Amino acid sequence: MAFLQSAPPRQPMFRAPAVVLWMIGGLAAAHAARVLGPAERAQDAVYAFALIPARYSRAFLESHMADPGTVWERAVPFLTYMALHNDWTHLVINCLWLLAFGPIVARRYGGLLFLGFFLVCGVAGAGAYVALNWGSTIPVIGASGAVSGLMAAALRMLPGQAPWAAPGQAPLAPLWSRPILVFSGVWAAINLIVGLTGLGLGGSEGLIAWQAHLGGFIAGMLLSGPFDSLRPRMVGAPLDD
Repeated sequence: MAFLQSAPPRQPMFRAPAVVLWMIGGLAAAHAARVLGPAERAQDAVYAFALIPARYSRAFLESHMADPGTVWERAVPFLTYMALHNDWTHLVINCLWLLAFGPIVARRYGGLLFLGFFLVCGVAGAGAYVALNWGSTIPVIGASGAVSGLMAAALRMLPGQAPWAAPGQAPLAPLWSRPILVFSGVWAAINLIVGLTGLGLGGSEGLIAWQAHLGGFIAGMLLSGPFDSLRPRMVGAPLDD
């Protein structure tokens, strides 16, 4: 009888791997904890955990050389700046890009390797910004640099270059292949235009700069191969959704 038949299994609302959804949730929780509290505490969090290039200038280092705490304080922002966002719009944009490209990388790498790759690309983006804005006092926050690295890796993982390969086992697209070069050129041009004209995020206080986008993207493009060599070679066993 029809009314006694069991209901079909429910499909998950999101097909993204759990590590991507947890990351989005973590970013949202970090932003909520900062902005929903006292304004003074929110500003203190930016000063403590945002990336401020002036902290790495020679004058700053010489004036704080005797303080052992500054070594930790200078190292931590290379990671913690990714967890801070200027406002909810900034957070949502980054999370949408993360949801678009993160699952491709997470399914191929697995959870732990995905997290390591994300952080490495974020650190590379921070390093690029500091190198090109030495001495700047403008705080840099946001996960855009790390997400740009995921975008670059995802481009190399898209299917099509080896249709004969098993799912998740196709080789990465070559760095010098035409699609990769064309997209990379367009991406670089867009970011340079944004930075030079002042449109969008570049140079705005509290938002990640275009230099971090390019730094994360280049790191993702170059390091996706070495990270790919570290992933488990298990055919047909992608990361659980």
